[in-house]
Amino acid sequence: MNAIASATSNLAQVLDHPGIWRRSADRQPRVRALSTGWASLDGRLPGGGWPQGAVSEILFEHDGLGELDLVMPALAALTQEHRRVIFVAPPYQPYAPALAAAGVDLRFLHEIHAGSTEAAWSMEQCLRSGCCGAVVGWLPDIDYRSLRRLQLAAESGDACAMVFRSAGHAAENSPAALRLKVSNSDEATYVDVLKSRGLLTTTAPLLRMRA
Repeated sequence: MNAIASATSNLAQVLDHPGIWRRSADRQPRVRALSTGWASLDGRLPGGGWPQGAVSEILFEHDGLGELDLVMPALAALTQEHRRVIFVAPPYQPYAPALAAAGVDLRFLHEIHAGSTEAAWSMEQCLRSGCCGAVVGWLPDIDYRSLRRLQLAAESGDACAMVFRSAGHAAENSPAALRLKVSNSDEATYVDVLKSRGLLTTTAPLLRMRA
C-alpha cells in the first residue's frame, strides 16, 4: 500500500506541473504572444495573439483573400516599436503606400528576393539573427523538415515567423505552433484555427475580416 500511495503522490505532482497540459484543465498554458490586432481572433488564441519564438502558418485558398491584411496590424505594431520586419520571397511587389497607410514604418521593413530553394534558408538565417521582430515568408513548397528548422530558428531568435502556404497543405502534419486557414464564403473572408498549442481545433469561422 505504501508503494501504491507513493506512486500516486508522484503522479499527482507530475500532472500538477504547469508544463503539462490536460484537456479538462481550466487554465491555459502560458504563451508569449503578439496581438494579431483582431480582437475576436486574439480572444481564441493562447496568449492572445501570434506566438512569439514560434512559426505560424497562414494557409489560404487563393491570392487576394486578405491573407496579408491578417498579419498587417502586428507587423505595423512591431515597426512602430522600431523592430525589424523581413519579407522573404513575396510573390508580388509590396506596395509601399498601402503598407504605410496600414501603419507600417517603412524604415524597419525589408525585403529579400529569393528563389524557392533559397527562401527557406534566408528566412531561417533572419530568424536566428535575433534582430528581427517578425519574418514573413511565402514558401509554397516547404517541407516538414524545413518547417521544423524554422521553428527552431524562431525559438533561438525569439521572433515571430509567419509562413504563407496554399490551403492544399492543410491536411499535412506541421511543426508550426499555430495554423490558420483563410477562406472565402458568402462574399466574406473567414479565418479558422486548424491548430494552436493548448487550444482544441475548431472548424467554426472565428473572424470575419471583410464583406
